[in-house]
Amino acid sequence: MASSAVAQSDYPNRAITLIVPFAPGGGADLTARLVAAPLGEELGQTIIVENKPGGGATVGARMVADAKPDGYTLLYTTPGPQLTNPFLMDSVPYDYVKGLTPISTIAVVPSVLVVNKSVKANSVPELIELAKKNPHSIRFASAGIGASSHLSGELLKVMAGVQIDHVPYRGTGPAIQDVVGQRVEMAIDSLTVYAPYIQNGDVKALGVTTPEPLDSLPGVPPIAEFLPGFDSSPVNYLSAPGGTPEPIVQRLNEALNKVLEKPELQAHMRKVGLLPGGNTVAEMQKLVASEQAKWKDVIEKSGAKSGS
Repeated sequence: MASSAVAQSDYPNRAITLIVPFAPGGGADLTARLVAAPLGEELGQTIIVENKPGGGATVGARMVADAKPDGYTLLYTTPGPQLTNPFLMDSVPYDYVKGLTPISTIAVVPSVLVVNKSVKANSVPELIELAKKNPHSIRFASAGIGASSHLSGELLKVMAGVQIDHVPYRGTGPAIQDVVGQRVEMAIDSLTVYAPYIQNGDVKALGVTTPEPLDSLPGVPPIAEFLPGFDSSPVNYLSAPGGTPEPIVQRLNEALNKVLEKPELQAHMRKVGLLPGGNTVAEMQKLVASEQAKWKDVIEKSGAKSGS
């Protein structure tokens, strides 16, 4: 017990590994690297980013869940490992409740609801009315089954009570091409990827997925203004293996929050379309529980698990 207490008070005394459960070059990887360097400086140790893609992020998540709970193996966590995959998949290869300890949000990824220019709707209420008058006439594109762009559409479907059909693609690029090319009516995806098409007038932006309006998209209201409680902006956060001692979790939380308060990091995040995170461990745990309940309900009600 004494040696364990000393190890905790001495934490960290060597390099920390941050597992990113995706291939290099994607949004999660870039954000992880953006945060890793200043977080390492704050902790006084190097943070080594390792990419462990596969299984819809379950490969990397399992590595962290199975790691020694000593604070030296961490997970850059997107919604998949704890919030959505457990309800989309028949099973995940780790205990999604106890296997990972949420520490703090890192960033929120705002998304936007867009429609192609031929859709006779210029607002969320008009789109909902159109979908109700003509069931199955509106199709929404996603980056693939289980992607945030898929589940955001399912959330809209459930909350608005409309029959809109999911069209999954192999990645965001092909989905964008078909929305812009007017082969699919709508999509709800990252503002970052759709911003150029909105600015060029190739698509119409009807609403954002955040509870509040975004400075980067003036004049476009939150979807929640018309569907109270709608919030489908993916949360990215830091996790440790389940059973990590509370003092270590608290140390990581405090260090990460301090880093996320740095003006230069906040400016960089906003420039690439992210909202900087930061919260307490208790708030993070409450957020994970509420997001799990929300997505479990949406996936069950929409039939998303069967690939709707």
